[in-house]
Amino acid sequence: VQLVESGGGSVQAGGSLRLSCAVSGNTYSTYCMGWFRQAPGKEREGVAGIDSDGSTSYADSVKGGFTISKDNAKNTLTLQMNSLKPEDTAMYYCAADTAPCRHQYYTVDEYNYWGQGTQVTVS
Repeated sequence: VQLVESGGGSVQAGGSLRLSCAVSGNTYSTYCMGWFRQAPGKEREGVAGIDSDGSTSYADSVKGGFTISKDNAKNTLTLQMNSLKPEDTAMYYCAADTAPCRHQYYTVDEYNYWGQGTQVTVS
């Protein structure tokens, strides 16, 4: 399974970005997917997750501003980020477990495949 993120960039506070993650694999509809981020000097943290049944979970810090979605026909994962703040600046990673979620979305050990990351900078 390969994951390739895109859509990162630089934006002013209050702006929006849309991250995408292209996922290889023939059974994508059964995957548990998540978005994580890691700022310099900080631990990787879960931002949002989506299970095979479409149920979603979000970190409190992004609720109301970020939306995770999964297109099973196109094997893509998306994170729509609105009302961005400087504290959202980080490298963003998508992650996959090739089975329905077993743990909370923010559990790093849930996922066995990771993308290379895409940088988001909010000033």
